[in-house]
Amino acid sequence: MWCRRAGIFAAGNRQGDRGVTYQMPAPLANRFTHYELEPDLDDWVRWAHAEGIDERLIAFLRFRPDLLFDFDPARYMVAFPSPRSWEFADRALRKFADVPELLGEALKACVGPAAGLACRAFLEHLDALPDVAAIAAGREQRVPRGVEMQYAVAAALVRHVMRLPREAQLEAAAHVLDYARRFPQRELGLMLVIDLQRNLPRPLYEVPAFADWAAEVGDLLSYARS
Repeated sequence: MWCRRAGIFAAGNRQGDRGVTYQMPAPLANRFTHYELEPDLDDWVRWAHAEGIDERLIAFLRFRPDLLFDFDPARYMVAFPSPRSWEFADRALRKFADVPELLGEALKACVGPAAGLACRAFLEHLDALPDVAAIAAGREQRVPRGVEMQYAVAAALVRHVMRLPREAQLEAAAHVLDYARRFPQRELGLMLVIDLQRNLPRPLYEVPAFADWAAEVGDLLSYARS
C-alpha cells in the first residue's frame, strides 16, 4: 500500500566535492527531490548555544565567518573547517584547556592548520574580557575597544544569560540591552541583541529597555530588512 505521508531522506556530497560520490541513475534520481544546503552561520550559532559549544568558538566564528566552512575540492585536505569539525574543536578545547602547548596542535588537527592557528591566536587575546556576570547584574563594566573582544563579550553574554534561572533572564537582558547600546561598532551591539533574542524562551520586547534600544538602532534595523 502506498502511503503519501511516508518519506525517505538521503544525504550525500555533491559530485563537485569529489568526496565519496557516484552518478545516481536517472530513474532513481527522478524519485527524489534534490536540495543543495549551504552552511549558515546564524543557524550554527543558534545550535551551538543550545548545545553548549564553547562561547569562545562562537565568538571566533562571528569574527571570522568565512571559516565556518572552508573546503577546496581541488586539494586533498584531511582536516578543514566545517560545522562538524568545529564541534570537534570544542571537544579539543575542553580536553586541552589546561595544556596550551597541546591545544594549538589539537585545533589544527580538527579544523586544519590555517583555521586552527587563527583560532588559537584569537583565544590568546581573550584574557582581558570584562566580567559578564557583572554586566548582566547591571554593574558598570567597560566595553572592549577591539573588534575581536566585542565579538567575544557578546557571545559570552548570550551564554551567561541563557544559564540564568528563567525568572532572572529578562532582568539580565535589560542590562545587556543597555550594555549593547555602548558598543563602538553598533552592528556588533545589534548582533548581540539578535543572538540573545534567538536563544531566550521569552521575547525581548517584554523588557521595558527594549524600546529605547530599538529607537537607537532603528536605522540599522531598517537597513537589515531592506
